[in-house]
Formats: sequence, structure tokens, C-alpha cells
Amino acid sequence: MNVAKESLTKQDIKNITELIQQLYLEDSIPWVCGYSGGKDSTATVQLVWNAISQLPEEQRNHKSIHVISTDTLVESPVVAAWVKRSLNTMRMEAETNGIPIQVHRLTPSIDNTYWVNLLGRGYPYPRRNFRWCTSRLKIDPANHFIENMISAAGEAILVLGTRKAESTARKSVMDSYERRRIREHLSPNGSMLNSYVFSPIQEWTNDNVWQYLMQYPNPWGHSNKELLAMYRGATADGECPLVLDTATPSCGNSRFGCWVCTLVAEDKSMAAMIHNDEEKAWMLPLLDFRNEIAANFATDRQRRDFRRMHGNLTYHKGRLVHGPYTKKTREHLLYSLLEVEKYIKNEGPKELEEHPLITIDELRAIRRLWLDEKHEFEDTLPRIYKEVTGQEFIDPTIPGNKYYSKAEWDILSETCVELYPEHELLLEMQSTLLDIETRYTMQATRRGINTSLEGAIKRAFFKNEEDALAFFVKHKDLNDEPSYEDDEEIGG
Repeated sequence: MNVAKESLTKQDIKNITELIQQLYLEDSIPWVCGYSGGKDSTATVQLVWNAISQLPEEQRNHKSIHVISTDTLVESPVVAAWVKRSLNTMRMEAETNGIPIQVHRLTPSIDNTYWVNLLGRGYPYPRRNFRWCTSRLKIDPANHFIENMISAAGEAILVLGTRKAESTARKSVMDSYERRRIREHLSPNGSMLNSYVFSPIQEWTNDNVWQYLMQYPNPWGHSNKELLAMYRGATADGECPLVLDTATPSCGNSRFGCWVCTLVAEDKSMAAMIHNDEEKAWMLPLLDFRNEIAANFATDRQRRDFRRMHGNLTYHKGRLVHGPYTKKTREHLLYSLLEVEKYIKNEGPKELEEHPLITIDELRAIRRLWLDEKHEFEDTLPRIYKEVTGQEFIDPTIPGNKYYSKAEWDILSETCVELYPEHELLLEMQSTLLDIETRYTMQATRRGINTSLEGAIKRAFFKNEEDALAFFVKHKDLNDEPSYEDDEEIGG
């Protein structure tokens, strides 16, 4: 494997090409190449493509190469459109030129998408100690694919664009796995048995990557110069890609990812895109909505239920830890999201019409959660959708509630407020009890109904948060209070 150097030579590329060819022909273990559309993964897939294409035709189809790309469904629209075009081009060119590359676009299961969790279940936005997004959106889809590959073939080799120069931590991890190698150039995969990792550009610097991409054309016809421009647009000062001295920033510091990411204090890449290119002014509502989601702790706490996801209470530092977003908050965020999507459809590039901010399948899953798990038979989602888009919400997956609708919800709401205005949870309790009774009426057996009704009563037992806190303090041993690092970091 090559050692890091200031500039790549033709001999360096020739050496890596021969190494890739050697490893490809050594066994029948299928390859899985990770591709995000970024510079490192593009360079890696490009190296593999060029190396395999130079093999004699009788050796070229020695085994399968699977290029996988995970779309979290909340990628930056610009990046999502870029990657989708690249994958389509890659697929067509591979078929045309007899390259044994199969392209796979992976997405999280509908039950695990960002919006289904945040808007459907009401999960608080991801934060440092409640990082529920990464595994659901990125890791699980890729691991599921690789596990299926291992199940079918017995083993798999992951070809990744990881580089030691990315960070000290990355170098330390890669070095530790190198020491455990049982085959040259193939490190064990620490998270999955019977799989190995091959990192052809592990010793490259950012500048090495850009030098290669600029000097060697993309073999499937996707423009590396456009990729360069995209990185440049996401860099605050616009300088890209090669550095002349240590004071000059490199495009390697640009960050592409989910446009809703709240694990960073601010989305500098999106802000830089808007600042550097006036044609991307249509992205401003995206940035504003992302910032609305990532409200400060005090504001976000007010948007959330004082009970945890399953109705239990958690006491910390003299107050209750708030859990999922309230009905009002979820409905407001959905309305705002649809408004942003409508704006982008009208003002954004035509190519983004194929990249909705939220899919119809996600909307159907959210509606199902609101109706089935939260018992909100008012069924507000179709009305919100029509109010924003002007179109009817088509959902053949959920039959209409033949017993209750918005009319009954309004009567119940008005009655609860009129008779017991201080009981904030009364509407929730009564609507849940009615919905549970209705559901059991439509079933062949009523077994379990008493348990369900009892659970609904216990969940909405309190008048309000003040009443719940007083109850908790009176009946719980506060010496058993769980220890948390910071109340702000406790998830739903």
C-alpha cells in the first residue's frame, strides 16, 4: 500500500491499479464498495472501475462488485440529486461496457426514517446523548445489505474510501485493525464477522484525492469538475481544492450530510452554498426550518410532553424530564415541512421534483402512528396535507374510522375544556379510551381490553405537569434518582 506523499505519480496509480486487480482475482469473495457521491468514495470506485476495466475480458467478470449508496431520505437535496444521477449513469455505463458492477441505492425502512420517528413517534431531535438517527438511517440499511451478502456467499470484502488523514481517531482505528490482519491489505471488519475491509486510498491526503479526480476522468461519465464545484460551494471561503500552505483551507473540510442534522451547532455547508451561489437562494427555507427544529433546550423542552414515550415519569434536578413532542408540535412541524417542500417545488431546480423532502409512504406511516399508537382519531394529517398542497391525501392503507372523526373529536374537546379546564390530559384520556373500545369492538375477541384501558388511564392520570411532579415527589424515593450528565442531553 502506498505511503502518504505530497503528489501522486503515474507509478503510484499503476501500483494501486495492480493491487486492486490482484486482490480481485485472488478469490471469489464478492466486493461491496461504499459510495456516497463524495470525493473519497468517488476516487475509490473510480480506481476499482478503471482497474477492472483494464483486465482481459475473460478475467473481468471473475466475481461481482456491488456499489451501495445509502440515501437517508434527508440528504441535502443538491447532494441527493447529484448521487442519484451518478448512480443511474454508473448503472448504464457498467451494463454497456461489461463492467461487473451492480448498483444499489439503499434507504432506511419506512418505519425507521427520520420523519416517521420525529413527526410520527415524536422523538426529540437527535443530540449528542440521544443520537437515534445514525444507526436507523445510515448503518442499518448498509449492514442489512452486507449481512445478506455474507449469508449468500459466506464472506464479503468491503472496499471503502476511508483515509488515515481524515483524523487522528480514524488513523488510530485503522492502524489497530491493520495489526490484526490475517491477509495482506485486508483488515478485519470490527462490526461484522466474515467480512474484511480494503481501503485502497488509506494513505492519501485530501490533495492526493483531488489531484487524482482532476487528472483522471470519471469512467462512468459523471463530472468530477462538478463534484469539485459542489465542494467549493460548501466551503465558507470558497477556496478549493489544493492547498498552497497550512493557512489555506482545503475542500476536505466541507461537510455534506443530512440537511436536518442537529448534531452540529450550525449547518455551515448549507449556509456556505447559499452564500457562495445566489442561484441556491431557494435553500434558505431549508436552513431556516432546520434551525427551527434545532431550537435551544428551553424552547425545545416546551414543545415536548412532560412524560416519556411510554407515559412514565423521569425526575431529574428538581423537575420532570420531558419526552416526545406533543400533538400540537408534531402537527406544526409537519405543516412547516410541507410548506418548505411546496416552496422548493416552485422555486428550486426542476431536477428536485424527484426528491421530495418527505415521501408519501412516510406520510402514510406517520398517519398510521397518530391513529393507531397515539389514538388521535381527529386524523389531522390528510387535512394538513390538503391545506398546504391543495391536493387530496390518498391513503388506501388505512380504512376510515366508521365511528369517530373530527366532528366527534371537536365535541369531546369542547366538553373536556368546558367541564374540567385544568385537566390538560383529559382529552387525551377520553379519546384514547373511546378509540380502544372502538378497536376492540371490531375484533373477534376483546381479550386484553381491560389492560389497554387501564394503561390509558394510568398514562393520563394527572391533571398537568405540576400535578405529575407533586405526585412523583410524594410517592418516589428521590435517593434512587437516576444520574444523568446533563438534563439537556436526555432523550425521549
